[in-house]
Amino acid sequence: MSEIAGLPKVELHLHLEGGAPPAFIRGLAAEKKADIAGIFDARGGYAYRDFWHFLKVYEAATSVLRTPEDYRRLTLAVLEESAASGVVYSETFLSPDFCGGRDPGAWREYLLAIREAAGEAERKMGITLRGIVTCIRHFGPEKARETAICAAETAGDWLTGFGMAGDEKMGKPGDFRWAFDCAREAGLRITVHSGEWGAPETIRDTLHSLNPERLGHGVRAIEDLALVDELAERGTVLEVCPGSNVALGIYPEFRAHPIAELDRRGVKVTISTDDPPFFHTTMAREYEELHRAFDWDEGQFLRLARQALDAAFCDADTKTRIAKKLER
Repeated sequence: MSEIAGLPKVELHLHLEGGAPPAFIRGLAAEKKADIAGIFDARGGYAYRDFWHFLKVYEAATSVLRTPEDYRRLTLAVLEESAASGVVYSETFLSPDFCGGRDPGAWREYLLAIREAAGEAERKMGITLRGIVTCIRHFGPEKARETAICAAETAGDWLTGFGMAGDEKMGKPGDFRWAFDCAREAGLRITVHSGEWGAPETIRDTLHSLNPERLGHGVRAIEDLALVDELAERGTVLEVCPGSNVALGIYPEFRAHPIAELDRRGVKVTISTDDPPFFHTTMAREYEELHRAFDWDEGQFLRLARQALDAAFCDADTKTRIAKKLER
């Protein structure tokens, strides 16, 4: 691993199921005698045609994760990959939609299993994990309410945030206001996927309807420089996933990605992988590709890692402990 790739890292945008190594999902499918062979390519990786097909493949892969024990094993597998890439702190998106079908009792069992695995990974691998519950946009506002109630009832020192993922072309941000108000009242911090596929106006609508601290992606703000200025003035943090955006065809290559320009214009950007095995990336690869594309040095990556830690939803004591790891 190169000097740049080996730097300690903070990741804020990682879907737990989306981090599942293909071999792990294939093995679990074999154990459960589930036929999901159609979601893999000839080399054993995940196969999809476009973003909307990706969502279907993602849900097919998730379908073999059926018990809290499955999620305990998944969490360990994902954190092992992250730790190998130099990640010292990570926040992961979790969904009661996949963990117990939004049943509050079942959700608690899944969450306990995930937390136990996170504690084991911290002891053995030195990586710290916190959770962010996400409602699924294309499942609709009513199911988002149920998800928010699950999140509110389990909010605390480990489960620290609430967000929304899924197809951002479905519905409007304001449709989900009740869910976000519920989560916010429970003390959960807010992030929303927006501006990945949606035009700049969808970002503006998200900001004004849901008032998030962070945006998942948000990169298409670059198409509206007044919006870029608004993001900078608000201090809204973008959870940028360059490799994901390139893999899905939003940008043709890393050099064409707007992360550097957004940073230059004063927007608080951070670096994440989104669903790394689906997009053939790791945090180490993200660093290497950004170094090649923009000639960023160690100082720049350390600055962005500190920026990510500042924006993390964990408590102050955890931030102090992780900050020491960034200084290494």
